[in-house]
Order: sequence, then structure tokens, then C-alpha cells
Amino acid sequence: MRALRHWREVLTAGMRGEGADLTVRQMAILLTIYMDNPPATVRGLASHLGLAKPAVTRALDRLERLGFARRGPDPSDGRNVLIHRTVAGAMHLYQFAETIGGLERPATASGERAAASADG
Repeated sequence: MRALRHWREVLTAGMRGEGADLTVRQMAILLTIYMDNPPATVRGLASHLGLAKPAVTRALDRLERLGFARRGPDPSDGRNVLIHRTVAGAMHLYQFAETIGGLERPATASGERAAASADG
């Protein structure tokens, strides 16, 4: 339950923040673009995340509107679309990581017991 409490705090803080409110799918794609080795492709993201290509495309539409990612043709294979990182996307993830870090605090045994009893 502790992990779920922490995740709820992260999600709640994210909703209250000034940043974009991304769906889980959009955030998973954004994190994959920034944490895996480039270049990312629609086909590769779909395969890696177990999603249909249209679902990845819709999520990328939103990420692109927010300026968090940019699509462009693959110069070596015109059939592929490469997804490029942007400064705005990197900043969004940095701020999200800072939010998570700010929520992390050492839990004391008595604090965990109190939270556990409040959870029922």
C-alpha cells in the first residue's frame, strides 16, 4: 500500500502543478523517448510498449502539440518516422522528477503505522 500511496501523491501533485496533464500512455511514451537510446520510431514504440501504431500516433499528436517531442522523416528510410526529443519535453520530465523527489521523505516506523491504520 505504501507504493500506491506514493503514486497517488505523485499523480495528485502532477495535477496541481503547472505542467501538462498527460495520460499514462502519453507519459509512458514520453519516458521511453527520453530514457531509451535514440532514435525512437512509431513502429519501435508500438512494439516496445505493446500498443497499436495508431495509439502511439495519437499520443504523439498530443506530445507534439505540447512541444515535448517532434516527428520527422528518417533520412535513411522514408517509411520510418523518427521521434526527436525537445528541450520542452526534457524540462517537463525534469520538473516531474523534481516533484517525485520532493514527495519522497524518509518514513518513520510510527508514521507508517499511523498511515497503515488510517488505510484501514
